[in-house]
Amino acid sequence: MQTPRAIACTIYPDVQVLDVTGPLQVFASANVELQRQGRPAGYSLHLLADAVGPVACSAGFSLLAEAAREDQDPARFDTVLVPGGWGAEAQLRNAPLLAWLQRAEPRVRRLGSVCSGALILAQAGLLDGRLATTHWDSVEALRTRHPAVEVAADRLHTYDPSGREGDGHVFTSAGVTTGIDLALALVEHDLGRAIALAVARRLVMFLRRPGGQAQFSRFLAPEATHAPRLSSLLEWIPGQLAGDLSLEVLAERACMPPRTLSRVFRRELGMTPGHYVERVRVEAASALLAHAQTSVSTVARLCGFGHPETLRRSFHKHLAVSPQAFAERFGAGAPRAGG
Repeated sequence: MQTPRAIACTIYPDVQVLDVTGPLQVFASANVELQRQGRPAGYSLHLLADAVGPVACSAGFSLLAEAAREDQDPARFDTVLVPGGWGAEAQLRNAPLLAWLQRAEPRVRRLGSVCSGALILAQAGLLDGRLATTHWDSVEALRTRHPAVEVAADRLHTYDPSGREGDGHVFTSAGVTTGIDLALALVEHDLGRAIALAVARRLVMFLRRPGGQAQFSRFLAPEATHAPRLSSLLEWIPGQLAGDLSLEVLAERACMPPRTLSRVFRRELGMTPGHYVERVRVEAASALLAHAQTSVSTVARLCGFGHPETLRRSFHKHLAVSPQAFAERFGAGAPRAGG
């Protein structure tokens, strides 16, 4: 009988509780699906901390660590996960934790983080030269403190066993619930897509989101707060997607020379005006496709892409999925969760 893969999550005071319980529930639900098929459990789950006992999480209650991390040989674990949360900053000075992660990296098959747990992996030097993401609120800290890390802000996770768009050994995920997406990707690699989709249905999710999908909608991003010179323009753009949103048109609307507008966009939003417009158009198109309101060709026209092929290229660039696949995965006709 195959031995279950041991999944360890290291916890600490003020850890974000969903960073811990979300991924672990995915592995637990995978065990349920396997057992429904008469197969043995695929995973054993373990909570580690500085010491055995209760650890107060961000929600005010405690999680129970079954083992002291220093007493555990990392080699006994298949996968180690490092969650984030309010308490992550203090863990950047936890030398025993950082040293244990450094010992674990060459000895475990997979080492990953959820949310701001990426800052802990980076502090241990384990993300240098690697693609990494984190919660959108921690992206700038990761980028500034660890310039050797290739920070990708608009990703759900960087797990990719093929190595083409991430890493199958050391990887990261973005904010909070993206730990669930990461865990589903791990389950899919271990046990196959059918089990991963069964878990997603059981957890009442719209199947599995691709790792390359953006973290959050540009319509909901607090860009106006951080870019006061652009606030009026950013509010205007979503209503004009089918029209001409060239640099010259945007500059005229913003009452700035085109070169000045480009500099302001780069400084305040970290991207060009054209990239921003494309992202908003992709978000609008994904919303239409998710609600099954019209065809792909009509969506392309309404959102300013003109031709379906242009829409397809933009979807692959920003969401790592085609419009058709997105509609099948997230649209109104997508399979719904079971009980």
